[in-house]
Amino acid sequence: MDWQLHLIAFTLSYLIGSVTFTRVVPKILRPNEQFVSPEVSVEGTDLTYKVGSYGAAAASMQFGPRIGLLISLGDILKVTIPVLVFRWMYPQQIYLLSAAIGGMVGHIWPVFFRFKGGRGISAYYGGLFAIDPIGAVITMMGGMFLGFAIIKDFFAAYLAGLWLLLPWLWFTTYRWEYVLYAVIVNLLVILAMIPDLQQYMKIKKEVHVDSKMVLETTPMGRGMIKMSKWFENFGKKKD
Repeated sequence: MDWQLHLIAFTLSYLIGSVTFTRVVPKILRPNEQFVSPEVSVEGTDLTYKVGSYGAAAASMQFGPRIGLLISLGDILKVTIPVLVFRWMYPQQIYLLSAAIGGMVGHIWPVFFRFKGGRGISAYYGGLFAIDPIGAVITMMGGMFLGFAIIKDFFAAYLAGLWLLLPWLWFTTYRWEYVLYAVIVNLLVILAMIPDLQQYMKIKKEVHVDSKMVLETTPMGRGMIKMSKWFENFGKKKD
């Protein structure tokens, strides 16, 4: 294992991950319209939540779901492709893990855009689909089931897929490098969400809020709420 190749994999993927499609795609499709970080009113209060991330979910609030989908695909593929390249070039090595982490760091803190990017979820799944596609699906669906059906908490549903990645990679690989990768991506998402958590704590000081109310103020949170309704309807159909 060559640490220089790990550095190369991380750096190249970081630079590619720093291409923020939230800024690129609208400039091509909506050249006369500049992306503006949206502000969402907190239901039942006079407070607002400022969406400070430059991700697909935030962009879809301004440009619509079609452009949001294109941005999301770009954010996923910009990490998936470099990871697949390193997996193909070095099938017996773990340089792909460095590539996945680099792409995620670039997405969250892009060097080309003053280190202001997305929250990392799309980039995370872009890397994980290339590393372990079965694990990506199982942990994602298992996390939503755990959050919605068992814990019944929206924040848990949002993050549980990342939590489940740790035991999944341990029991499927028994390699500390993969577990370390799982720990790092969890930490990256937590660090990226600090601005959101700070706003949440500020709002919570002003008025009593629950996790659902907070998620309703965020574009990705609204998607999670729609998923929870799907789980509820699915459960009713089975009954």
